[in-house]
This record gives sequence, C-alpha cells and structure tokens, in this order.
Amino acid sequence: MIAKKERLNYVTKFYSSSHDGDCPICLLPLPIDSRKTILTGCCSKVICDGCNFAYIMRECQGSEAPVCPFCRHLTDMSKEEHGRNLMKRIEANDPEAMRHKGFDCESEGDYISAFGYYSKATELGDVGAHFDLSGLYREGQGVEKDEKKEVHHLEEAAIGGHPKARHNLGFVELKNGRHARAVKHLIIAAKLGHNMSVDLLKLCYRDRLVSKEDFAAALRGHQAAADATKSPQREAAEAFRKLGFRKNSEKAE
Repeated sequence: MIAKKERLNYVTKFYSSSHDGDCPICLLPLPIDSRKTILTGCCSKVICDGCNFAYIMRECQGSEAPVCPFCRHLTDMSKEEHGRNLMKRIEANDPEAMRHKGFDCESEGDYISAFGYYSKATELGDVGAHFDLSGLYREGQGVEKDEKKEVHHLEEAAIGGHPKARHNLGFVELKNGRHARAVKHLIIAAKLGHNMSVDLLKLCYRDRLVSKEDFAAALRGHQAAADATKSPQREAAEAFRKLGFRKNSEKAE
C-alpha cells in the first residue's frame, strides 16, 4: 500500500519541460507537436522544423551538396539508403531510431514488429516508446488488450515528462471518477503546453472540479510553455507549411 502511494506521488510530480527536451541546434524547447519536428536520417537527432527550414533556405541559395544540419553528413540519400542507415542506428542501440522504425511498422499495420521495436526502445530509456506501447495495449494491436499495462506505460511516459501520456492519464482518471487525480494530471499536461488538456480543464472548471486559482495557473503555465517554443524561424516554417497546404487544397478542388 505504501509503495503504491509513493508511486502515485511520483507519477503526479510536475516536470517543467517535456520529454523531448530542446532542439540541439537552436536550443529552444522542441514543440510537443511531432509534425513540427524532424528526425534526421543520418544521426537520429530530433530537430525543430524552424532549424530545418532555415537550413533548407540557406541550402537553396548555395550550390554545395545537401548535408545534415546537425552532423553535416551528406543527406542526398535514396529511400533504400535512408532505410539502411536507420537500421545501422538501430544496430548501434539508438532508441530514437528504434522508436521511429516501430512507428513505420505500426503505420504499415505490422503491429508485432512495432511492439518489438517499441519494447526495445523502452529498455533503453525512450520515454516516447512507453507512450506508443500504451496505444498498442489500448487497441489490442500486436498484443492482447490490457488496461493495466496501458496505464503502466502511460505512467512511465508521464514520469518522463510526456504531455500526451499525462493527458491520457487524466482522461482515464476522469473516466474512473477519480477527479482530483485527473485534474492534477491535466494541469501538469497543460503547463507542458498540451492544448487538449486545456480544453478538458475548461470542462472541469465548468463542472467545479478545479478551483479558479488552479485553473488560472494552468492557463498561465500553458501560455508560458507555448511562448518558450516560438522563434522567427519556426513561425516562417509554419507559414510555409500552411501555404503549401492551401496550394494542395486548391489543386484538389
């Protein structure tokens, strides 16, 4: 009983930054939206789309062969070469590469292989892989559905600072009627910059499950987390992405 209470206190401990940490180039916190980050194919470094976009713009103005913005390795690789390089990183026990390969397998419907890569990545300390495993246990993909194992991996990911895992734990606790625990998780996730947690906290505030002071603190924390990830380069990358989306939509019409 004591051990269970100690784990609960540990799980609900607040972490001031997400599991992804900082971009290794600009040193600003990485966005928690994975669509705004890039995994380099050569060194398996996760960089922000702002640094990647800034590098591409400089590259377009020059005539040299394209290289990785981080390690300066040549990046003019075919899909097959990229795959071989990823496997080399996996053989070198790179957990980020393993999780990326697991995601590829999951996207292709190969859940058993995805489970294997995610599991190995968790053994090497990858927080995101715990979150990915929770999804497989929730959906029963490659494994039998197991809510206890789902929650276990959500807790491990949350302890490591994973905002989405923290949000999901809050949702699970709400569903089970443990409102105080749920609010704790949602406040932590909101302060890490998770938008859906703010939306859920608004409903909790409406239903008087969270105090006005705690709700206001969560909103301030959320705004601070969002501001910390901003830069002119990231805003330029976002504007370029939206422009490309609009052009594709116009073509579809």
